Amino acid sequence: MSQSIQVGSFQWMKNLNKSTILNLIRLHGPISRAEIAKLTKLTPPTVTNIVGELMENRLVLESALGESTGGRKPIMLQLNASAFYLIGVYAGAKKVRAVVATLGGTVVNERVLPVPPTPTKEQFLQLLTQVVREVIDDTPCSDQQEFLGIGVGMHGLVDTVRGLSIFAPNLNLHDMPIKDELEAVFNLPVEVENDVRATALAESWFGQGQGIANFICVNVGTGVGAGIIIDHNLYHGASFTAGEMGHTTIDVNGPRCSCGNYGCLEALTSGPAIAQRARQAIRLGKQSRLLHVAGEQETEITGELVYLAALEGDALAVEVLADTGRYLGIGIANMINTLNPSRIILSGGVSRAGDFLLNALRETVQKRALHTPVSIVSIVTSELGANAAAIGGFTLLLRNLLTPKGVTTFE
Repeated sequence: MSQSIQVGSFQWMKNLNKSTILNLIRLHGPISRAEIAKLTKLTPPTVTNIVGELMENRLVLESALGESTGGRKPIMLQLNASAFYLIGVYAGAKKVRAVVATLGGTVVNERVLPVPPTPTKEQFLQLLTQVVREVIDDTPCSDQQEFLGIGVGMHGLVDTVRGLSIFAPNLNLHDMPIKDELEAVFNLPVEVENDVRATALAESWFGQGQGIANFICVNVGTGVGAGIIIDHNLYHGASFTAGEMGHTTIDVNGPRCSCGNYGCLEALTSGPAIAQRARQAIRLGKQSRLLHVAGEQETEITGELVYLAALEGDALAVEVLADTGRYLGIGIANMINTLNPSRIILSGGVSRAGDFLLNALRETVQKRALHTPVSIVSIVTSELGANAAAIGGFTLLLRNLLTPKGVTTFE
């Protein structure tokens, strides 16, 4: 059945206006009723009625008086951010993370639990339930404060309509009913999204993508993926796989990828790929302090250790990270030529390698991308930190509450 809104549906228009006004107050509060009417082009009585409903539902409250423009000073409105809580979850292959945030997006509590090796579906779902339960129990609440829902950023292929993890490649798990499981336990609405797309949504509301209509968030860590924002909205593709840039071919003669293909971007730039290239170079006789740092255990060399060695001036580590930047630059140049974004936002553990990686990346993008699209794009790193995907989780809830048609901005 189509999810489009029926033309002439008064109830839908009422809800849309309510969301529009609420989002406007979030973005520009304290703000007067008259200014809301001016920006939304709604009639003053309509604004007054809707604001009254929002105040009755404790979503909005009145604050100080504003400046007079000739008559009485207007009563200003602001979001009642602390009256409600949202829960955001990152469901990764190595750890699960839950945060509690206010309606204004301020994180007030968090909890992180490790994922055991090779968990079953039941164990992983139980772990998600546990981390949510712990973060709720650890959050001080007054009688007036309520939890509005749970948003989950899950790694791998996700069916966002059913809230189903179709395939989590780094866990080798299929068909996990995350939405059904969490809703049954907590009796709260649950939204589920791919973790990188959730991160892109977080960037559009709270990070480097604010106010930008078209950008791509590229996450490079254990895996490689992209969240694509087109005209302020997440792009999913026909089968929920849009943004799998980690499985685009960069080198036809390159190493085998976990997907079974050869020379994928992920097989060349992910954290495990960086470690593997360093190990291979050491086996071939390259001099490096990496093996010493890893306690003479080659298997203990990780992408993080390569970065730490680069900080100490290790030539091999510096070379491996520069090569990583070049490979990543090719992948990003392809995305720039294809989608013509205004900004590329780099996130994930590998992106924290800084100039060791970024200098080679930017140089490669300039060489390989077409002149017109590359001339307007900026490449930046995320500032949301380790909570980025979890922030994206609760932003899914904010999007539904405040902008039913997508990310709305008012100039």
